[in-house]
Parts: sequence; C-alpha cells; structure tokens
Amino acid sequence: MSAPILVTGGTGTLGSHVVPLLRAAGRDVRVLSRHPRESRNGIEYVAGDLLDGEGIDRAVAGVSTLLHLAGGPKGDDVATRNLVRAAAGAEVRHLVYISVIGADTVPLGYFRAKLGAERAVAGSGLPWTVLRAAQFHDLVLTVAEKMAKLPVVPVPGGLRFQPVDSREVAARLVDLALGRPVGRVADLAGPQVYGMGELVGSYLQARGKRRPMMPVRMPGKAGRAYRAGVNLSLAGADIGSRSWEEFLAERLAPDRQIRPADRLATCDS
Repeated sequence: MSAPILVTGGTGTLGSHVVPLLRAAGRDVRVLSRHPRESRNGIEYVAGDLLDGEGIDRAVAGVSTLLHLAGGPKGDDVATRNLVRAAAGAEVRHLVYISVIGADTVPLGYFRAKLGAERAVAGSGLPWTVLRAAQFHDLVLTVAEKMAKLPVVPVPGGLRFQPVDSREVAARLVDLALGRPVGRVADLAGPQVYGMGELVGSYLQARGKRRPMMPVRMPGKAGRAYRAGVNLSLAGADIGSRSWEEFLAERLAPDRQIRPADRLATCDS
C-alpha cells in the first residue's frame, strides 16, 4: 500500500479538481481541512489550521508527497512556513506548491506573501516543485460578477490578464506530483491576453446585460506594474487551451458560443 498524498486546500476550486485526478491515478489522498469531514472513497480528511499550526503534524505523518494548494488573501507565507516545518520533520519526499505569476514582480501584499511562500518551500530542505499559474477563469468570473452589479463599471486602464482554466492547472499539478521533484517549472497561463474591459464586457454579453464602462487610472507602483504587464507570462510559459469565452459558454450560456469577434466588438463599444 503506497503512502497517501496530502493535499492542502483540497476542498477549494483547484483542490476539487486535483483530488479526483489523484484518486483516478490510484492514489490514496489525505486532505487537510479546517473543518472535520467524514473520510470515504479513499479520501481521508484531517482537521487542521495552517495559520495557527493546529493539526499539521497529524496531517503530514506518513505522507510521501504533499500538494500545497491552500491559499488566501493574506498569510500564505506564514501558513507555508508552518507547513514546511512539519513536512520536514515528517521527511516528506516531494513538496509541490502552486504559486502565482508575478509573485516576484507585482508590488502588492498578496504577491509578496506568495513569494515568501515560494522561498519557504525552496529553503525547506525538502525536494520540491513550484508551479506559477495565471489567475483562474473562476476568479475572473467572480470579479466580473461583482463589477457588473455596479451602475457604471470602472475599467482600470492597462490592467490585463491571461486567465487559465483551473482544470488544466489541476492536471498539470497532478502530473508534477506523480513525478520527480524538479524545482521551478514553466509558468502556466491561458491562451489569450484580455483587458479588464474585455473580460467584463464578455460576461455582460453572456448575461444579456448592458452597462456603461468608465476608464480609470490605477495609481502608484501597482498601477505602473500592471501597465507594464509584469503579471503576465508572455514568453517561455506553458499555454493552456481553454479560453475565457469557452469557460463562459459552459458556465453561463451552454447553448451559445461567444466568438472572438464578439469579444472584440464588446471591447470597442
């Protein structure tokens, strides 16, 4: 019987794809969850909290590979340091971490915490693999939904994204976890770059809604960084195949395919 693979964040957007793929590969899975859950179908749930350290030692005991997917708006560096200390004590043989493109270039607290988490992984003394990915379609959809509720949609000039499908990220992570530790691997981004106006406009179109859009300027270092495209991975990255339009067509309008020409028309309007 092989040792289980521990997945943090196994109940989240990414984890909900990763865990079934690991089970389909014949691996037993242990999930670190904040709340107790019933273990079943080859999935064991262990309650714990990465920020306060509770339950982590129990979660990593006897684990061969650890996929660290858990994350939040802040504190990822602290949580990861707590996790790698426990993993080192348990002699985990492969630590896989999902980070974000721009972790070392975007001057915002979330990205700095991700970079701190990367450094904790690399300095853990454990064999490791780190994948940086672009923002998921799911996150962009959440942002578009909130912005579309406003009577006038503010569109930050120069703010661009290259969103990627979370299922493609999950498949890549599982391949990495089942292989040998390789350090930092190529970034994974989506097939197209979009301005914020294009993304929100496509969402509005799919919903059959109209909203006026007002250009705004992002101030400070963060604004300059985004206008320079430091959150994008335009060269040397692995590129996913599933576009934002395909994601929307599935999630919001299964009987209607949004065409690239429609996307451009929405942006120009």
